[in-house]
Amino acid sequence: MTEKPFRLSIKVVIFDDTGRCLLLKRSSHSKGNPGKWDLPGGKVDSGEDFDRALIREVVEETGLRISLTRVTGGTERELPERTVAYLIMEARLVSGQVRLSNEHDDFAWVGAAELRDMDLVAQFRPFVLEAPRD
Repeated sequence: MTEKPFRLSIKVVIFDDTGRCLLLKRSSHSKGNPGKWDLPGGKVDSGEDFDRALIREVVEETGLRISLTRVTGGTERELPERTVAYLIMEARLVSGQVRLSNEHDDFAWVGAAELRDMDLVAQFRPFVLEAPRD
């Protein structure tokens, strides 16, 4: 029996000064979850610290500067060839205006009440909707 490998992916809930969080709409051409709303983040490169990887991913995807504040949770997704373990961080917006990469078609700063109406990526839906708010 061959066990599937685990891969680490990191995501972040970025809050602005009004308490809204940033969601990114995956490109309609995306291999995974096209057109769904997602959290910023991505894969950790070999030898890369996960916090540096997350800051890099956020800059690549949005152009924003953030400050990581804490680990807020985790989840996983089973794929045919691997299991993806997601580490979810929380951050605050430091500076910048959103400039999307070609990985995403849109973005939205969303308040807690609006989250239920968003077509979120399945593995993050329970986390985003049930996470305690400070």
